[in-house]
Amino acid sequence: MSNRAVPLLADLIRRPSVTPIEEGVLDVLEAFLSPLGFVCTRLKFEGDGSYPVDNLYATRKGKEPGPHLLFAGHTDVVPPGDVTAWTHDPFSGEIVDGVMWGRGATDMKSGVAAFCGAVAQLAQTGALEKGTVSLAITNDEEADAVNGTKKLMEWAEAQGEKYDFAIVGEPSSFEVFGDSIKIGRRGSVSGKITVIGKQGHAAYPQRANNPMPVAAEIVRALYVPLDDGTEHFQPTNLEVTAIDTGNPASNVIPERTTLRFNVRFNDIWTGETLLAEIHRRLAAIELRGCHLEFEQLGPISRCFISPPEGHVSHLCDVMEDFNGVRPLLSTIGGTSDARFISLYCPVVECGLIGATMHQVDERVPVADVERLAEFYATYIASFLARKQA
Repeated sequence: MSNRAVPLLADLIRRPSVTPIEEGVLDVLEAFLSPLGFVCTRLKFEGDGSYPVDNLYATRKGKEPGPHLLFAGHTDVVPPGDVTAWTHDPFSGEIVDGVMWGRGATDMKSGVAAFCGAVAQLAQTGALEKGTVSLAITNDEEADAVNGTKKLMEWAEAQGEKYDFAIVGEPSSFEVFGDSIKIGRRGSVSGKITVIGKQGHAAYPQRANNPMPVAAEIVRALYVPLDDGTEHFQPTNLEVTAIDTGNPASNVIPERTTLRFNVRFNDIWTGETLLAEIHRRLAAIELRGCHLEFEQLGPISRCFISPPEGHVSHLCDVMEDFNGVRPLLSTIGGTSDARFISLYCPVVECGLIGATMHQVDERVPVADVERLAEFYATYIASFLARKQA
């Protein structure tokens, strides 16, 4: 199996597919999957205020009726930053002392390569004939995520595709592979609050109206805890990420102050109910003659959780047999494309350790890629055979 997954990963890393530039990375996957019996469909989505994005949908239907497993991942990567700071070329896929170097080595070309390596092995054994395996691969996860997985899933639904379970190959492990899988993610919403007063000389405050005291009260109100957490989620947290007056002078009272914030919320809230709570808090603040404006920044990312029983429990069983330790069910971290897939079937994130993701010198031990591919093959075979028993 390593003879397929590891060289494939190197080929993927050598394509500098910084969002949303595809650079032939999907060609590499299509060339790998088509000889294995996968029907590959290339889809470009655009519009909705974002850039065009290339996507790949590949599916292989077995000879026997059976369950449908979806693997989802992304081939786009974040920029490498200062390439002179890298020990090895960020798009070389170079292997040194058993470690492969390059942007996307952990996040998450390794997950894509390992899954493809797994199905390559299983295609030789007949295990794939017991059901359907599909891959939904986008080149837009690291940025807007507007014309990627969301629209790819909508397209697949329109084609009549239905799934029993899905795996997203994002890094999910903490210390060792398999010690954690993610069964849900908190939601996210961002906003901008502008307090408008009156500019004036700092020596004559009576002739101005400083928006800063009102902004301070807004920050105080926003930081009142929103909840205590739930069974599977940590408490909702709001962070003010910027306070800006655009004022370079120390002796001028600014006309306006802008605050930006982000909230990561648990399953107590929806984006809409959370925004309503923020507006309630803002309405209770004394504006002292200032004017307040509110703007939601970007779309709301919904909170979701997959039921711990059923397919999730079965994956944990396979992982425990494989590793000797049952994985922790986690919901920490930011958002991922799993939020779009959760509308169609239960979904988990199951992949490698993400210690160097987005960093200079991103890298992955070759043995970890081989082990992930081995686990994927074990799980896919067990999943497809499960409903046939």
